[in-house]
Amino acid sequence: MPIYEYRCSNGHEFEVVQKMIDDPVTVCETCGAPVERVFSPVAVHYKGSGFYTTDYARKGQKDTAAKSESKDSKKSDSSSSENKEKTASSKD
Repeated sequence: MPIYEYRCSNGHEFEVVQKMIDDPVTVCETCGAPVERVFSPVAVHYKGSGFYTTDYARKGQKDTAAKSESKDSKKSDSSSSENKEKTASSKD
């Protein structure tokens, strides 16, 4: 059930948990003055895929980026293995 926030003309603020089909509160719980519903931004949590600009990239760009990343990783793997061989041979 949603939580609704209300404010009276005297400045009291309170929250009420009520169903969406329930009638809105009309009087303050503290002083009995008329109240109005306060609207505030909701908290939104984006979970999962499809919420980032990279998820909507054109297919051609995605394939090109993946290929260049795999080439870069192969280069770094081969250079690191060469460095390991050099260090091993220099120790001997």
